[in-house]
Amino acid sequence: MLAPKRVKHRKVQRGRIHGKAQSGNTVAFGEYGLMCMEPEWITNRQIEAARVALNRYIKRGGKLWIRIFPDKPYSKKPAETRMGKGKGAPEYWVAVVKEGTMMFELSGVERQVAEEAMRLAGSKLPIKTKFVVRAEMEME
Repeated sequence: MLAPKRVKHRKVQRGRIHGKAQSGNTVAFGEYGLMCMEPEWITNRQIEAARVALNRYIKRGGKLWIRIFPDKPYSKKPAETRMGKGKGAPEYWVAVVKEGTMMFELSGVERQVAEEAMRLAGSKLPIKTKFVVRAEMEME
């Protein structure tokens, strides 16, 4: 499971996600990418499930890059707890992704294989995703 080794603050405020991704929105390392189409928090478990689905389908044939990292702690109070008494303990880690963020990249496999692998990975995530090709992005 992905998690940071250490952080400056143990608990952080929720914040809000708005706007489109200004960086990390192009295919930078591989030939194919999985782009998110809506802003959302992606948990470390969801990233891991998508990674496993990708690797199982490509049978470790190509190279995979994970472009997002869960560095925001998500805190939660226990069930049936009265109000007050401070903020809850950190439960898990989330990655904040904006619309247009490239989440996964893949190279070393054929387009059909990459497209199906990315579709399987996208089905593990709670957002709409889009398969993109580096050559087609450069033409635009």
